[in-house]
Amino acid sequence: MAITREEVLHAARLAWLALTDEELGRLTDELGAILDAVGVVAELDLADVPPTSHPLDLVNVWDEDEPRPSLSLDEVFANAPDRSGDHFRVPPVGE
Repeated sequence: MAITREEVLHAARLAWLALTDEELGRLTDELGAILDAVGVVAELDLADVPPTSHPLDLVNVWDEDEPRPSLSLDEVFANAPDRSGDHFRVPPVGE
């Protein structure tokens, strides 16, 4: 499937891109090659291929979410610049 210079210019205008004549020619060729590759895939018989969102099995690499003791308040506030009881003390907004 070929793409015309006018179609590339139209897409460039929609994306607010200013293209030189050299860029326009190169992008016309490159986009044409991409559309040709997509066209080949569109010709394949995929009737027996199940729909998929990812070609590889996804495996969760995170640890199991299990409850465990959290930090003590002293550990939480160890690097805090200021503390007010069990809260972080921060300067008022606008000062």
